[in-house]
Amino acid sequence: MSSTTINLPTRAHLSATGLRIARGGHPVLHGVDLTVSAGDRLGLVGENGRGKTTLLQILAGRLIPDEGEVRRTGGIGIADQEMPIDDGRTVGDLIDVELAAVRAALAAFDAATEALAAERPGADDEYAAALTVAEALDAWDADRRVDIALAALSAVDDRSRVLSTLSVGQRYRIRLACLLGAGHDLLLLDEPTNHLDAGGLSYLTAQLRAHPGGVVLVSHDRALLSDVATSILDLDPTSDGLPRTYGGGYAGYQQGRAAERDRWEDEYRTQVAERQRLADDLSTAQNRLSTGWRPDKGTGKHTRATRAPALVRAVHRRQEDLEAHVIAVPRPPMRFRVPELGSRPGATLIQATDVALVGRLEPVAPVLLQSGDRLLVTGPNGAGKSTLLSVLSGRIAPSAGMVQHGPNVRIGLLGQESPEPSGQRAYEVYDAAVGRLISTGQVTDAVALSELGLVGSREASRPVGELSIGQQRRLDLAILLASRPHVVLLDEPTNHLSIALVDELTAALRSTPAAVVVATHDRQLLRDLAAWPSLQL
Repeated sequence: MSSTTINLPTRAHLSATGLRIARGGHPVLHGVDLTVSAGDRLGLVGENGRGKTTLLQILAGRLIPDEGEVRRTGGIGIADQEMPIDDGRTVGDLIDVELAAVRAALAAFDAATEALAAERPGADDEYAAALTVAEALDAWDADRRVDIALAALSAVDDRSRVLSTLSVGQRYRIRLACLLGAGHDLLLLDEPTNHLDAGGLSYLTAQLRAHPGGVVLVSHDRALLSDVATSILDLDPTSDGLPRTYGGGYAGYQQGRAAERDRWEDEYRTQVAERQRLADDLSTAQNRLSTGWRPDKGTGKHTRATRAPALVRAVHRRQEDLEAHVIAVPRPPMRFRVPELGSRPGATLIQATDVALVGRLEPVAPVLLQSGDRLLVTGPNGAGKSTLLSVLSGRIAPSAGMVQHGPNVRIGLLGQESPEPSGQRAYEVYDAAVGRLISTGQVTDAVALSELGLVGSREASRPVGELSIGQQRRLDLAILLASRPHVVLLDEPTNHLSIALVDELTAALRSTPAAVVVATHDRQLLRDLAAWPSLQL
């Protein structure tokens, strides 16, 4: 186990070999290998809790792994999701901290210049070294670059402002601007698109693509990964328990992951089928031993004695074969499966005319939904997208206009926030919801929670309040699908869901016979659903 930093700012390189770290006796990371050189942009993906942020801290040298080695060449800048602040610290103080290497390089250059002017011994070499470092950092232009980044990210540029008076988003944008302007060889960024508007997202994307050094990027933003990443390290489970690195950017990751999952499932099915065959062979041999070896009545004892040992040996041989066969491949993770949703071809499911809600929603163009219809609702924050979906669902009555639902139409709404969790276990909440659907005649048969591939058995047995936000979101989606709605209304459906699940959900939305309305800011989802009719609020 070692951690070595080599300060050669002219060349960016980061490598990790055999990283392992555990917390509370449970492995968080295992068998992590990676290499990032100048021009590489590595995306880190995986479900919540897979150790993405922990890996970033190890790469930065803030956390020492239990096993493995990290080697770094060049200066590192890291942006955490959260930034602790001290009372009285200002924007200018934060900029000075983030530009500490730049400030030190300029100070060293000034000192070397004075030594050269004074003709001190060794001043020539000292000056050349200081100039090399300052030029590598482009130190004289760093403050200007930070000012440009502050403006592009809509960050506070008043250096006298006290950080504690700013919001979390404002502080994060200031730090990100400093990192982008500091000239670090290696950038380690944890969810950098949080708190950015459209202009900030575009600027960040351009800066990362142009960054001459290396980038390691933790993000759930599929559009950023698609636009920026040159390779993807996936920390989600694999057939051998080791992380996978996929080249070819985000598209290469999607293709490689799909092929990996198919191979895993094929290998698992093959091994399970072989074990079942061996078990069947053993059962057949045992039946023969108990009944089949007996000869016809009247046959002599010699015949019985001759057949019995052979059958006993056959049973023992098959027992040994079964015991020797081990299913070496773990059970693959669940795949998301959508049950057959409601469909009424030709019938009007929802019709909304000039609906509005005082203070929350301006009058909206008419909306008519039939089975198979698709609608993408877009607009800035505060435009009323969530309100419109609530109005369409019937949960909120409009102050103007009219909403009509077809008879017995089932409408499912996935809101941005999960209901306040109770003390019940996840499966109890799901079963109670399904029970209400059946008792009221909305559906005639239940969809088992395990069939949907959203909530594993371990999570299903835990109280809802102990689940992560992402796991609660999965439970909400499961309950919605259990109602087999004719109309699916989704408000920011990608929030808190893993990248893999979002891709599977997107594919399902395209193929379901139900009518689907999606309100989202997710840039990749907007790209994926660009062919849908849209309603701009």
